[in-house]
Amino acid sequence: MPSEVTILGAGVIGLCTALYCARRGMKVTVIEKKARQRDGCSFGNAGMIVPSHFIPLAAPGMVMLGLKWMWNPESPFYIKPRLDFGLMNWGVRFWQAATKARVDAAAPVLRDLSLLSRQCFEEMGLDFGLVKRGLLMLCKKQQTLDEEAHMAQKARELGIPAEVLDVKATAAIDPAVTMDVCGSVYFPKDCHLTPGRFIAALEAELSRLGVDFMWETEVSGFMTEAGKLRAVQTTHGDIESDEFVLCGGVWSAELAQGLGLKIPMQAGKGYSLTLANPRQLPELCSICTEARLAVTPMNGALRVGGTMEIAGIDESITQCRVRGITRAFPQYFPAFNERDFAEVNPWSGLRPVSPDGMPYIGRTQRWKNLTVATGHAMMGLSLAPATGKIIADVLSGENSPVKLDLMSPDRFA
Repeated sequence: MPSEVTILGAGVIGLCTALYCARRGMKVTVIEKKARQRDGCSFGNAGMIVPSHFIPLAAPGMVMLGLKWMWNPESPFYIKPRLDFGLMNWGVRFWQAATKARVDAAAPVLRDLSLLSRQCFEEMGLDFGLVKRGLLMLCKKQQTLDEEAHMAQKARELGIPAEVLDVKATAAIDPAVTMDVCGSVYFPKDCHLTPGRFIAALEAELSRLGVDFMWETEVSGFMTEAGKLRAVQTTHGDIESDEFVLCGGVWSAELAQGLGLKIPMQAGKGYSLTLANPRQLPELCSICTEARLAVTPMNGALRVGGTMEIAGIDESITQCRVRGITRAFPQYFPAFNERDFAEVNPWSGLRPVSPDGMPYIGRTQRWKNLTVATGHAMMGLSLAPATGKIIADVLSGENSPVKLDLMSPDRFA
């Protein structure tokens, strides 16, 4: 077991990795380019833990759907046209991965990763308000409900409980809110939490465990020796360590490139709006299926998030993307209207999206003491504890509880 571990990135993946390493007695240093009061994807996301999401983003039909949607800037999935070789390469790999065989192979891996993560959330021993009420996949159209019923059958085959509900049963399971849908699929194993509260609990525990944080510290390079990383060069000096873990989110690809590694990545911008005093407050989190919106109650507030915008590393707010959310939400929850969001400041964050929809988790062959944990796309919060535990297992020389082949950081080398 290494005595010292340096983690590059203080998002939710980096913090969970730090937690499991520190609890095993490793001396942990976390390097983060932003200030402690940051607002990245670990904060503004929908706060969902979703074993129901066992299908990777690169799935059959997504290429054609993406081509259809890219002409509508308010659509749930939008790729901004631009001349970019990295984007074209990513797109080709996405198309190659979007096959039934690939999805069939990936689904049990994502299931195992999600169920392990859910278990870790329950056993973490921190106070962050985990709500274990399940999730509703809300459908406005019968065709969509039929498709989701088919997905529910696949979930049950994988050991994930799922129940198809009609209009009356959907209303009965969450009577506090009015819904305009034709039915839903209920996933009782799904959970939700408030991301900011979870991050605060993690940081407090890490401070108690003696983890060193280097905020506002940028990585400028690496010092290597005999197939190993000896130190990471930063704006605050060189940091030596026994092991290094790359958890840099959308910036991981650039850092990896400096080490001669190919980790294809695109930044998938997501948006959310949080109503502090909503007209109604559901008890369960939900997905508005056709609109691809995530809806989560959070300590009396209501967060509505969605969209996947592939537009490069650009954290600016695109208003037409926000309008796509505010126009679609009242179609499912008619007690609300678009004007409810007039005074809400939209949040946006960049999610690290691999071309095959699978995260990068595990060691690299090129560097003996480098482990990678990034590329989780919309599933970063949901899969963070499992990822942290797996990385700690790998660094300790133990076998991972989840097969890592499809998540190898070397798979596109």
